[in-house]
Amino acid sequence: MTLLDIILLLVAVAAAVVSGIVCYKLGYNDRKKKAEASIGSAEQESERILEEARKSADSLKKEKLIETKDEIYKARQEAEREIKERRSEVSRQERRVQQKEETLDKKIDSLEHKNELVQQKLAQADEKLAEAEKVRMGQIEMLERISQFTVEQAKEYLLKQLEDDLVHEKAVKILNFEQQAKEECEAKARQLISLAIARCAADQVSESAVSVVPLPNDEMKGRIIGREGRNIRALEQLTGVDLIIDDTPETITLSCFDPVRREVARIALEKLIQDGRIHPTRIEEMVDKARREVEQVIKSEGERAVLEANIHGLNHELIKLIGRLHYRTSYRQNVLNHSIEVAHLAGMMASELGVDPTLARRAGLLHDIGKALSHEIEGSHVQIGVDVCKKYKESPDIIHAIEAHHGDVECHSVIAALVQAADAISAARPAARSENFENYVKRLEKLEEICSGFDGVEKAFAIQAGREVRIIIMPDKVSDEQMVIVARDISKKIEDEMDYPGQIKVNLIRESRAVDYAK
Repeated sequence: MTLLDIILLLVAVAAAVVSGIVCYKLGYNDRKKKAEASIGSAEQESERILEEARKSADSLKKEKLIETKDEIYKARQEAEREIKERRSEVSRQERRVQQKEETLDKKIDSLEHKNELVQQKLAQADEKLAEAEKVRMGQIEMLERISQFTVEQAKEYLLKQLEDDLVHEKAVKILNFEQQAKEECEAKARQLISLAIARCAADQVSESAVSVVPLPNDEMKGRIIGREGRNIRALEQLTGVDLIIDDTPETITLSCFDPVRREVARIALEKLIQDGRIHPTRIEEMVDKARREVEQVIKSEGERAVLEANIHGLNHELIKLIGRLHYRTSYRQNVLNHSIEVAHLAGMMASELGVDPTLARRAGLLHDIGKALSHEIEGSHVQIGVDVCKKYKESPDIIHAIEAHHGDVECHSVIAALVQAADAISAARPAARSENFENYVKRLEKLEEICSGFDGVEKAFAIQAGREVRIIIMPDKVSDEQMVIVARDISKKIEDEMDYPGQIKVNLIRESRAVDYAK
């Protein structure tokens, strides 16, 4: 490349640079003019918007100011109106109060005038009462002179007459009621009960809390006691029975209040004596064997009782409980025989009355089922019997009869009343139950003491083993009519304070004698 070419190239480059600078300068000036024009138009627009905003704000301000003034004017008018109404209401109230005050003043004046009139009339009335009292006292004095009675004596006389009249009326009503009741039910009840008793003849078995086992000889006592007493201890532990070995020849006494345990011990001891081999192991075997035999007897006795009472469909557990009654006693009366007797009596009376005899016999047989269970179950034998029969799904009539047979609840069915009556008949029959002599004497003394404690009673005598009490009445203190009331009061007190089997007849005797001699 020549120098000329280089110069030309440089000139071309320089020209290009100069032309670029010129073009840039021209473009810059043009953009600057456009920007200045845009800025000018924007400023004008903003000034226009601001001017419009100022005008709109002024207009809105004026409108709001006018509205506020209107609201203030309206509120002021409303307040003035309310004030005016309240002032008018207050004026009316003031006028009303003023009118009431005037009315009250008039009424007070009228009442004061009436009060003066009343005071005058009261004064006049007091004067008349004083005059009447003087007249009454004069009449009373005159009556006292005529009747020769004072006021107190006359009152006492009238009260005595009234009391005698009331006693007479009360006694007459009691006699009428008792006579009516006797006429309606006494004959029928006597017929039914006598018929049932006549048709039922049950044997009575008496047991006690001890059993006596005979021995072949006195040497057997030593063998039963064993070395260092091991045999007797084993027997007592296995059976729960106390063995009493004393100087009584050829006998051993078994003592226990549980007759089932006592029977198991008796059978086991008899088998041991018969076998001759007496040691703890053999004792245990014999006790188990005796217990099985007693269980078999319980089962057979229960089946016998059910068959004898002609009852079907009893639960087998109930039959076992009935069999356990064979070993239970009440006042030395065998409970199983007593239950069978009650079943027969209740069934016969139910047949005479037209009631279901099967239901009555079932209730009678089960009425003392609670006595078959031991002390492990808490509660009276009535409550235990109710719970047992509920457990084995007996009918409500049976459960109610058991619950009511001792009067714990009121009888609500004929069956319950029949079982209650049959139970009392069976327990009260002669020789059915025995009683401790000391308790018997105390019961008779208590009976005579209760009867002697009444006013007008001279003497009281308990007869017929305490089933009747004869009371001698003072004739000058108790009249014939009062005897009925005294007899009922004595019967009520005996029922409240004494426990006794059956019933007690209260027999009052009043005798007046007039004796004179012809000379």
